[in-house]
Amino acid sequence: MQYCDDDAMRHKMREVGFMIAYHRRKKGLSQAKLAEAAGISRQHLAAVEAANMLRPFSVEFLIKIADVLEISPAEFFEFSKKS
Repeated sequence: MQYCDDDAMRHKMREVGFMIAYHRRKKGLSQAKLAEAAGISRQHLAAVEAANMLRPFSVEFLIKIADVLEISPAEFFEFSKKS
């Protein structure tokens, strides 16, 4: 089994950030409202969504956001559907 190289990993993490932003906007929420409802900082959420930053995030972070957005965490990994 071969693991992703650093560039591939960065690309996938950016894609997850884009998907979070997509679903947040679709739900009509600001970063501040989503962060508050999920119990995370707005700054962390903004950094994850930002294309030029690579902010690590946990599974717990994704689950909290997905719960607020009323979606499955798996939807953050369905890149090609929303491109």
